[in-house]
Amino acid sequence: MLEGAKLIGAGAATIALAGAAVGIGNVFSSSIQSVARNPSLAKQLFGYAISGFALTEAIASFAPMMAFLILFVF
Repeated sequence: MLEGAKLIGAGAATIALAGAAVGIGNVFSSSIQSVARNPSLAKQLFGYAISGFALTEAIASFAPMMAFLILFVF
């Protein structure tokens, strides 16, 4: 019973990775649209896009960490 609950909890924790994938897609699609509107700001916008990607990916790294905690610690 407890093992099944751990597996369900770990699976639910990894659903957040889908949200992170959508967030990363939004960051880069907005970056492409911004560069298409104003190509002279491409360098500055690329820096902003990389910052947004890094922050989104940092939040996404918590999902597998929580899944592993559920599986192996509790």
